[in-house]
Amino acid sequence: MSRDVAPASFTCQNASAEPAIVFQVWGLPGLGGVLRFRLEMLDLPANGLYRTTTAMPGHEELFPASVLVYVGEKSGQKFVVRPGQNRNNRWFWGDPTTPLRSPTWSRTLKKLPSEGYYTLPKELTFEGGGRWLKNAIVQLGYNAEGKGIVFVGENRDNATENALYFSSRGMVISDELLDSLIWAPILPVKQT
Repeated sequence: MSRDVAPASFTCQNASAEPAIVFQVWGLPGLGGVLRFRLEMLDLPANGLYRTTTAMPGHEELFPASVLVYVGEKSGQKFVVRPGQNRNNRWFWGDPTTPLRSPTWSRTLKKLPSEGYYTLPKELTFEGGGRWLKNAIVQLGYNAEGKGIVFVGENRDNATENALYFSSRGMVISDELLDSLIWAPILPVKQT
């Protein structure tokens, strides 16, 4: 005769009171009380760029609201880090990193498109005169507050190389425009 046994749940918590590991335990009738464990992983964001919308509890000075962060993973552990240095309109990241264990705070992060090259979905005109045409190739970067900045590609008449150049000064764009940029698959080539 078999009988159903309801699972018992146990939660291990870390210092921030967020569930770190959840176990569900089932008794298996007829198998001498053998227990089966199921590990449920934390619901943390994918690796990439984000803008904070609220301060990170316990790390409010390091990760306040409205800053650019990178979520990554080292040795199976998710981490979050602020930008280190900016070269050629791209952020580079380094140590120290902060372990990311809070699904609650993670859900407040705004996912951002990757840095790189895109085309403009519409023409942009400027108050002081000038415009960038629809489909212009732009480089997307971010300021320290996580706001998108676009740098338009320029072909220099007197250059000997057939290349596009991107200024170190760009234009901050709205989230609406940021979300509508069109990926331009320009591949990096290493010099030999």
